[in-house]
Amino acid sequence: MSNFKSTLILFVKGLVMGAADSVPGVSGGTVALITGIYERLIGALKSVDLSAIEKIRKGKLSEFWSHIDGNFLVILLAGVIASLLSLARVITYLMANHPIQLWSFFFGLIIISSILVLREINRWSVGTVAMLFIGIAIAYSITVVTPASTPNALWFIFLSGAIAICAMILPGISGAFLLLLMGKYEYVYTALKEFDLAVISVFALGAITGVLSFSRFINWLLKKYHNLAIATLSGFMIGSLNKIWPWKIGVLFRQNSHGEQVPFVERNILPGQYFNETGAEPFLLQGLLFMATGVILVYVIDRLSRSIPK
Repeated sequence: MSNFKSTLILFVKGLVMGAADSVPGVSGGTVALITGIYERLIGALKSVDLSAIEKIRKGKLSEFWSHIDGNFLVILLAGVIASLLSLARVITYLMANHPIQLWSFFFGLIIISSILVLREINRWSVGTVAMLFIGIAIAYSITVVTPASTPNALWFIFLSGAIAICAMILPGISGAFLLLLMGKYEYVYTALKEFDLAVISVFALGAITGVLSFSRFINWLLKKYHNLAIATLSGFMIGSLNKIWPWKIGVLFRQNSHGEQVPFVERNILPGQYFNETGAEPFLLQGLLFMATGVILVYVIDRLSRSIPK
């Protein structure tokens, strides 16, 4: 495969990661895992260490670039940033105007992804099965926690950035959703839209600190306990399905920055109950079609990724 085509595909993977991370309930780590770049991404992030800094200090820039897998990181990051600046607005629009179709697509995507990821386990054991269920329980528990009221102080913004970015590289656990739980989702996105440099800079610093430290831990787990780690990551994805279920109704509401009442605690219901509870069209057929689209898309990506050198 040509270098240009490989670069383009990697950039597209970054686009999808960025779009996924903008949705409270979907993780960019899930996209990295199902497209076959997760372990390479974690390894590259882990490589940004004292050894890399020492190479810069000695002027060995080519060795530094190779050490951190620079081409890979830059292309992927360019896709993520481009997505956050463009596709994220589309995702936000779809969440507000076509939520059932959007959540159905992600529901199908994550169901098939969690199954495909389990293929990476080369030896099953009692411990592997246990970690799968522990992962499911942890992710499910996170999805049912009620969002909190938290301070806007810069120290908490730093902490929010560190926690959110760690979740973003974990399949199934959404960084955007954790921001929502911490009461900082809208605050951070408003800062991005209004280009509030103080908030953006502190959040970014927290994110950098979090990802450089947490990636080392994930990399160690994948190398030392690969099967257990993969089982847990797949469990995270399965447990997150509770949050992504397309048919839901608001239980508790809050007022957003535009003065609108929006739900921040929701309850899942069956499609047949949706009309009775809300008076709105459940779009069952469309939901099923979008679920199928998600399944087919992941299958195609999986087949394509296996033909591309990692």
